Amino acid sequence: MKKQKIWLVTGASRGLGLEIVKAALDAGDKVVATVRSNPEKLQAQLNNENLFVTILDVTNEQQAKEVVNLSTNKFGRIDVLVNNAGFGLLSAVEEASNAEVKANYEANVFGLLNVTRGVLPFMRKERKGHIINLSSVGGLTGIIGWGLYGSTKFAVEGITEALSKELAPLGIYATAVEPGFFRTDFLDQSSLTRSANSIEDYAETVGDMRNYATQVNQKQPGSAEKLAQAILKIANAEKPPVHLPLGKDTLQLFKEKMDRFNADIEAWHEVITGTDHDDVVA
Repeated sequence: MKKQKIWLVTGASRGLGLEIVKAALDAGDKVVATVRSNPEKLQAQLNNENLFVTILDVTNEQQAKEVVNLSTNKFGRIDVLVNNAGFGLLSAVEEASNAEVKANYEANVFGLLNVTRGVLPFMRKERKGHIINLSSVGGLTGIIGWGLYGSTKFAVEGITEALSKELAPLGIYATAVEPGFFRTDFLDQSSLTRSANSIEDYAETVGDMRNYATQVNQKQPGSAEKLAQAILKIANAEKPPVHLPLGKDTLQLFKEKMDRFNADIEAWHEVITGTDHDDVVA
């Protein structure tokens, strides 16, 4: 018989977070779901005795600690943390202001760290647990218009990879999930910020991406419900992956990046391998 898990899912009011919460509840697990406001709305919407909804702004470190304490008091432990809260930033690297970039990092990187630091003492005490960080295809390869947002997800990738190694001896897993374009409200104004500044010289690159983002909104190929089932599978796996790229688009873009990377290594192999001191043995 499957043991009931206790989940903490951030950014649960809509999109991927909501679908993950629903999937965990349907599997018979208990879930603490965090939202920015109106927790009673989600509580009433899902109407499940195994659900507890509470307010959390992940950029508030003290509030993150309080929510973790509340969660462990409510359900006794946290088995799975899903760091999902965050938002997108569509902009050329040059276009965005410091304030716009910092806000993206505060939510996507520092917010993730706030919640992770809050949860880990409890997981370390139990010597078990799984941290699942929602990254992006933009965390695996640079994409026009998404470089700044993608840089927050590149940070998530590095954090997760190191975490997986640091936590392995303690019986705790860490996984970065890299969705491609999934049919959620990610491209809506509620989840996506576009830089206030736009530069005409980028019209044929970033400008085209802005137009594409508008056109493809709610027509993305990925299914949020199927993504939630994938999250459920890795949460119940004996040996979960460190990386889980989701979507054929993600896989294709990553393969193209690796082909280019390997081609550069081959073309520049002599330079790459010729930078050690002469007394270093190969």
